[in-house]
Parts: sequence; structure tokens; C-alpha cells
Amino acid sequence: MSFLEFYMNKNPLITSSGEGEPVATIFGVPFDSTHSYKPGCRFGPDAIRDAFNNIEIFHPDLQVDLETIPIEDLGNTKHTVVASEMLDMIRKITGELAEKNRQLFILGGEHLITYGTYMSFPKETGYVVFDAHYDLRDEYADIRLSHASYLRRIVEERGSDNILHVGARAFVKEELAFLKENKIKTISENEIRKGKGPKILKDHISTFDNVYASFDLDVLDPAFAPGVGNPEAVGVTSRELFDMIYSFENKKVVGIDIVELNPTYDNGSTASLAAKIISTLIALNLSQR
Repeated sequence: MSFLEFYMNKNPLITSSGEGEPVATIFGVPFDSTHSYKPGCRFGPDAIRDAFNNIEIFHPDLQVDLETIPIEDLGNTKHTVVASEMLDMIRKITGELAEKNRQLFILGGEHLITYGTYMSFPKETGYVVFDAHYDLRDEYADIRLSHASYLRRIVEERGSDNILHVGARAFVKEELAFLKENKIKTISENEIRKGKGPKILKDHISTFDNVYASFDLDVLDPAFAPGVGNPEAVGVTSRELFDMIYSFENKKVVGIDIVELNPTYDNGSTASLAAKIISTLIALNLSQR
């Protein structure tokens, strides 16, 4: 039996009128059991879908119209409140889907899900994460499988050579020490403000055949994205973020997750940005063909 048959709720919500073989597959992970500030990210996947179904998805600059492109939505995973069970489930699902060689989007849910999804791709896959936090604590609230420590678990298992962290502005001393000790590459807030972000990102991913991108929406300033679980003031603008996203042009982005959307605190703008990330990355992928 396929893991998809066992674990998915089979309730797709993104509508696609395109015919033929899907160019991208989407599934949601409604999990936020380790969240520490504003719980509710479990409702993020469907909020992103609703936004995607209501924004324009024609990209004139890339000459790509997603209205005519088949996109597969598998719905959400079965709900669990146990982190280890969630990670085991999505590792099996992601591993099965990665073999289909389609661009894969995972909608969260909290950032811990990335420990399951990214680790299901080959070790040589590059990793770029956009996040206001480093998520490098050894543990948070006495647990090691936490949205505040997922990246530390990844570094412990795979090392830091493939990692680029973008936009951190809120962290503790323990995380900064671990970052420096493991020589994790970063794009700082100051470098983004000076317009250096796109080039640094492009230079980093140039050394990888395949890249996985993780978007914690709290990397954005709350003025642009109020609907997140852990908002941090003085962040990246939406234009700065999309300038960096366009650095993925001509690069194979095999996996993307979008996490930490909390619809309870959103006015619609955060979900719209998340939907735009999906649309843009699919369009960039198609423009290479």
C-alpha cells in the first residue's frame, strides 16, 4: 500500500483546470503541537489554499500562465499531536513523492515539519531557509523535537555545508554560539537592506544541482505578514523577499515548504504572500523548460 493512501485525507482544495501530468504536487501538514507563542498554525494549509484559489496566477514577466497548468493537491496529512509520529509520517510521504521528480510543496503547520521533509531528500540537496529565528536551540520547553530546534537536529545529522540561513533577527546566545561553531552561512538583515541578498543567495545555490527552500513567514516584517505564530518586528519586506526568490531562476528547486502561517491573526495578506510564493516558484520552474 502507498503511504499516500494510508496517511492522506484525500481532500484537495486547490483547484487546477490544467490537463495532463501535474508539474507540481502540494500537500499540507496541520501540525503545531510544539508551538510556543500563538498556536493555530495547524490551520495554515487551508488558508494558503484559499488564497491561491483567489489570486491571479499569470506571470507576464516569465510568460507563464498557471491557469492552464495542472497542479496536484493531495490534501492534508492525518492529524496527530505527537511530534515523532508526525515526522515519521511525513518522511514516508515525502520520500515517496520525491521519487516522482515533480516540484513538491509542503504547507505547514509549524517549522518542525522541515526536519521530516528536507531530510527525505538526498544529502547533497542544497538548503535555503528564510526565517526570523535560527531555530538552533538544543531544546525548547524541555523537548528536543521542537519548532525552535529543528535546524539544530538537521545540522547534527547532516552537517552545515549545504545550509544558507536568510533573515534572522531574533535569537539567543546559545544559538549564535552553535551557528559560529558550525560555520553556518547566513544572509544578515543588514546585507538584505543593502540589496546584497539576491547575489549572495544565487552564489550559494550555484554549487548545487538541486535545492530545497523553506519559508518561515515570520521572516517578513509583521507589517507585511501579521498572521504568523511568532511575529518579530523590523523584518524583511515582501519586495526584498521576492527579489531573493527570483534568484532561484534557472535552478531546480525540488522541494519547498511554507510554514508558520496563523490565520487567526491574519488579515489575508500573509496567506496571499504564501500563495504568491507557490505561484512564483512554479512559474520560475516552468520558465526553464
